[in-house]
Amino acid sequence: MKFNQWTLGLAAVGVVSLASAVKAEETASTVLTALSSTTLSGYVDTSIQWNLGTGNFNNPPYSFGGIEKADGFNLNVVQLTLDKPLDESEWASGYHLDLWMGPDADALNTLSTSAHGTGDFAIRQAYVALRTPIGNGLDWKIGVFDTIIGYESVASPANPNFTRSYGQTIEPQTHTGVLASYRINDNFSLAAGIANTIGPAINDRAHAPFGDHAESYKSYMGSIAVTAPDNWGFLSGSTMYAGVVNGFSSSYFDRQTSYYFGATIATPVTGLRLGGAFDYLDVSDRFFVDEGNAWAAALYASYQATEKLSVHARAEYLDDQADFFGGAPGTGFKVWAFTATAQYDLWKNVLSRLEFRWDHSDSGKLFGSNSSFNFGPTRKNAYVVILNTVYKF
Repeated sequence: MKFNQWTLGLAAVGVVSLASAVKAEETASTVLTALSSTTLSGYVDTSIQWNLGTGNFNNPPYSFGGIEKADGFNLNVVQLTLDKPLDESEWASGYHLDLWMGPDADALNTLSTSAHGTGDFAIRQAYVALRTPIGNGLDWKIGVFDTIIGYESVASPANPNFTRSYGQTIEPQTHTGVLASYRINDNFSLAAGIANTIGPAINDRAHAPFGDHAESYKSYMGSIAVTAPDNWGFLSGSTMYAGVVNGFSSSYFDRQTSYYFGATIATPVTGLRLGGAFDYLDVSDRFFVDEGNAWAAALYASYQATEKLSVHARAEYLDDQADFFGGAPGTGFKVWAFTATAQYDLWKNVLSRLEFRWDHSDSGKLFGSNSSFNFGPTRKNAYVVILNTVYKF
């Protein structure tokens, strides 16, 4: 082994031994080898938000929104990602870590059951990735991972719109468990998993602190994805996805089942893609209140107008009879929402988009009011304009 002159000099005067130097060099080499395929990435997500009209105490309750972001400047979240992806070997291994810092970290609510307080920090994902040589290769995630259902991600830069849909809001967010995925061929893939609970709290349990299930009670999930083959003409590359997640929910202190079906469709118009999503939430065995359900349907359209300019639209409807959002007694929470987003990539590595969103209530006045002492909501409509800027690294 070749040593540098500094190490040889220290060995000559007895400060270090060559044996210890060899061990140190081997340890450093092992660490560097392990880290050589690890990548560091992430993003900084900011926004400027203007809620039209007065009174923002009752804002549309989609995820990662709320009164805290109304009419002002916002740091949404900083994500740091460390990733060592699986290679092509039969017994490949790796890991993935997503750390969140900022207000959205609290909203993600993955805080483990043993922790106290929030502190604007959260683990979004942290799992060991493994492959076993079964068939085409069976891939595993062991730890904390994003839910397997949904058209949209919890990470806004991965979505066509900045604000999240109601469908994404009623879906599970993350799970602590084991997930297996298998690609049958280029057109079909499957996934199945077992988790402690519906989530999102890390290391949550169905038997404690609020659940009354057996210690062996777990949550189960499965999905199938279908991709149109190349010989389908302009439809090639289109995808259809279906999934279900069933288990204990700490939000309701009992069982819930989430069903999802979604599709992204290519069109003969260059740059135009269409999408659709349907989410159905069934809640049963609830404490104190009757069983209920909620469903949300959304249509998406995205058009790449130029190399730098793209426009995105979403129309959705929510009917919540599961008391997920509350709402007027006897009428539930029924809302139409329309979102239009223009994205222009002016700077390198920067996502810049301007968004307008309109939420309209079909179940009485749900929005407005300056405070909870003003006898509840005052409006059936809510409008917001948002400038979202994200730097990706």
